[in-house]
Amino acid sequence: MMLRFDGRIVVVTGAGQGIGRAIARGFAERGARVFACDIDADALALARRSRGIATAVLDLTDRGAAAAWVREVEAAGGGAVDVLVHAAGGVCGQAGRPIEQVTSQDWDAVVAINLTAAFTVCQAVAPAMKARRSGRIVLISSGAGLGVSKTGIQAYAAAKAGEIGLSRQLAHELGPFGITVNSVAPGFILSNPATMRQWAAYGEAGQRALLAGIAARRLGTPEDVAHAVLFLASDYAAYINGQTLSVDGGK
Repeated sequence: MMLRFDGRIVVVTGAGQGIGRAIARGFAERGARVFACDIDADALALARRSRGIATAVLDLTDRGAAAAWVREVEAAGGGAVDVLVHAAGGVCGQAGRPIEQVTSQDWDAVVAINLTAAFTVCQAVAPAMKARRSGRIVLISSGAGLGVSKTGIQAYAAAKAGEIGLSRQLAHELGPFGITVNSVAPGFILSNPATMRQWAAYGEAGQRALLAGIAARRLGTPEDVAHAVLFLASDYAAYINGQTLSVDGGK
């Protein structure tokens, strides 16, 4: 299967590292004109090394700034965004702890970047996509949104489940306009410093146990997730809508 996105305008959030960076590069390598953002300027500079990727340092929890950036992308691209991928998210440096120890600030931070930011960018791209009657939206959720989160972080599990619900709801709202909305739920992917720390914390015995629970007997890579996104954004997936694709090696 040869996937090409020549001339298409693709927006990727959270492109500074790991999964988001692999997604941005995957589209750029296949001819897309990619507009990528991240809050980490240094990490984003690595993504910018790939040809065809324009970058912006952006805090997506600033809803006004996020919407303004989408307007700038549409102006630069000459019209509606063809593909939106919301890969920004994560645990915001938090670790699992009992619910009574979770502060409102900790909860709000995780929900803001994982779920509220997903809504914000979807809301921003929708009008032009609807006017053109075509578009692809892919939200990067997590296996934590389908079951119990290995992070132990309540807000992360709730936000990722919320992303899946949002994608399903928007699929029905936007489907009549030729727009598909799907989500990808990665398993354990060594993709950034947070997941590296989590993997190390398991210890040798915990790592063996985790791998034993994966049919493929290996951890996934950011490229594994990117390939699923590329498929869902392609013409081959035109009749796939409101679905969540697990990329977890088979649990």
